[in-house]
Amino acid sequence: MSLAVVHSRALIGLQAPDVTVEVHLANGLPSFTLVGLADTEVKEARERVRAALQNSGLEFPHNKRITVNLAPADLPKEGGRFDLPIAIGILAASGQVSSAGLDGLEFAGELSLAGDLRPVRGALAMALALQRSPTARCLVLPQYSAREAARVQGLRLRCASHLLDVVAALQDGELAQPLSEPKPFETGAAPALPDLRDVKGQAGAKRALELAAAGSHSLLFVGPPGTGKSMLAQRLAGLLPPLDESEALESAAILSLAGQFDARLWATRVMRSPHHTASSVALVGGGSPPRPGEISLAHHGVLFLDELPEFPRTALEALREPLENGRITISRAARQAEFPARCQLVAAMNPCACGQLGASTRACRCSPEQVRRYQARLSGPLLDRIDLRVEVLAIPPQALSAIADGEPSAVIAERVAHARERQMRRQGCANSALHAAQLDEQIRALPAAREFLDAAASRLGWSGRSLHRVLRVARTAADLAGAADVQVVHVAEAIQLRRALPGV
Repeated sequence: MSLAVVHSRALIGLQAPDVTVEVHLANGLPSFTLVGLADTEVKEARERVRAALQNSGLEFPHNKRITVNLAPADLPKEGGRFDLPIAIGILAASGQVSSAGLDGLEFAGELSLAGDLRPVRGALAMALALQRSPTARCLVLPQYSAREAARVQGLRLRCASHLLDVVAALQDGELAQPLSEPKPFETGAAPALPDLRDVKGQAGAKRALELAAAGSHSLLFVGPPGTGKSMLAQRLAGLLPPLDESEALESAAILSLAGQFDARLWATRVMRSPHHTASSVALVGGGSPPRPGEISLAHHGVLFLDELPEFPRTALEALREPLENGRITISRAARQAEFPARCQLVAAMNPCACGQLGASTRACRCSPEQVRRYQARLSGPLLDRIDLRVEVLAIPPQALSAIADGEPSAVIAERVAHARERQMRRQGCANSALHAAQLDEQIRALPAAREFLDAAASRLGWSGRSLHRVLRVARTAADLAGAADVQVVHVAEAIQLRRALPGV
């Protein structure tokens, strides 16, 4: 037959909508036309497909007018994932393979000039979309991508390493010679994370880190250079419990979009640490086509921003909405993409430009105006969205060497896991994710604790958001203590850990 229809999928954010690849061969002047809002990478498939067919010993219809339509026509298509379905469509339209079973198959894969199948981005997103789809098609992918997609349960999945493998399987119908079924990557042992025992002293900062881990709260360390702010922040991931299956799939799917999926880190919390020169697009996502930013790549993990005031102001302000909503929507003239962004923010900063404000070993050289100007790089609305603000003070060297090692991360992680289990049984989410409508029911604050909090909020001039965030932190303190109700002591600790920046 001169017309063949092959199924594939595009990528718009984490969505993978169905794409129909229609290939028509007609008499006329020889040509190869590709239509359907195809990006440059997709249009270049003409040369890759032509060379792959010839070098694989297959016939390319040089004397035909070839028209390839990627439907729907208004859906943007990008990447090399359409090479394989286009090649299969040409072979089916020219009668070199049977088209009888193509309706029950989906193809995605990039072709080398020799016909080898190369992996594509977003294999997990495509697998998840097919799992949710009412159709029961079998997904055919390159070997590496198929092993990635094999993490999705209940999916018909096959893999191939060369175009000829797929052709041989399609000779007499729908995968008459079945392709191999991929096995998921072996996870192995995850790399060892830094231990909190390495940080000497800083009991208050360690307590704040434990609270942040137990309730998934955002955290800001403020202090002079060399006090251990970065060391503390880098040990947060080691206090967090492993991801469950659905969370691990979401995290891995986003990393797959960026080509950064690592099977060794399956079900472990990602920690992203972008440099302070990162732009707003790098932090929250963007580009054409839209790609996930650092805040999405850290989904269900930790986003560590060291030297926070040194980030561009526009980049920091772009974080405000995703920190509040847990998602980021990137709108462009031709398309809109939404990425999840429910990560845990931990940041570190110096109190002033010279960094010595409040230090006991060296004097600060900054004037009050310089201190205010430096700290003003962080806007009030952004600071309002950070649950815990902790001052990390310098410890004299002679005192530091005499301090005994603290608790190891494993001991603290066990307490964190118990606190999170209480939250899941009670409300089904971490305390930081509680909506305003759930606070009265789930916080369970005693009347004395409520009165104490209202008096503090009035005296300190807090916003409603600040009040709610302190309530959530107090609930986490109660969970760590195993208390059913939030008491005055828990509220007092939450207020103490929401300090203003030093010098203000």
